[in-house]
Amino acid sequence: MISAETGASRQIADVVAERIERLIVDGVLKSGQTLPSERRLTDKLGVSRTALREGLKLLRARGIIETQHGKGSFVANLTAQPAPSPMMHLLGSQPRTLYDLLEVREMLEAESARLAALRGTPADFVLITRRYDEMLAAHDKETSAADHARLDHAFHLAICEASHNPVLVHTLGSLTDLMLSSVFASVNNLYHRQPQKRQIDRQHARLYNAITGRLPEQARKAASAHIRSVREGLSEIEQEEQRLVRATLRLQGWE
Repeated sequence: MISAETGASRQIADVVAERIERLIVDGVLKSGQTLPSERRLTDKLGVSRTALREGLKLLRARGIIETQHGKGSFVANLTAQPAPSPMMHLLGSQPRTLYDLLEVREMLEAESARLAALRGTPADFVLITRRYDEMLAAHDKETSAADHARLDHAFHLAICEASHNPVLVHTLGSLTDLMLSSVFASVNNLYHRQPQKRQIDRQHARLYNAITGRLPEQARKAASAHIRSVREGLSEIEQEEQRLVRATLRLQGWE
């Protein structure tokens, strides 16, 4: 028979677990991040050490946190999968799906930009500014296309996190690998063309200024125009290459 005291302890443990889960959902605690010390957590949550440990035990049982002896507890990799699903492999292996992905990016990122401008806090804007400055600083260095793509993606991800919509953040996060492939394609194909690079830089600046200036509708339009422009630019390059191939074949007498 469970005593009243034990029942109360379990209820408090549930509350502790739920509050830590909320910190994870809100992006305050991220995958792989070490949890604060027990003393700090008990102070922040206003619970006893016993209740905290019971709450952490619940989170471990749910696979939300992991504990290593001598290293403490940390947030588990909540989106880890043993291997990509067959559908994700197919989407990533077919070049034509790049344009489908860019359509999805335009829809999701336009709304996340609008929400970021509407809901973003000063702390969110500090993080967005850091990512924006890091992206700009890479222009002055000999940065690889892959590194440029990661910095570009980090900027857009910071905007999404400022939307304070966990489902939107998770949806974009689950597409990270595919998203990076689309960003890499734009960086690799457009950044070495100065007119396109200048255009992308202007679009990023408009997006950044609209969000930090708290202009939701302008932010939505800036994000949508940016992704649409990238899609059109890549399509134009593809058509240009196809024309070149056809002309070369005719020159060689294949037509």
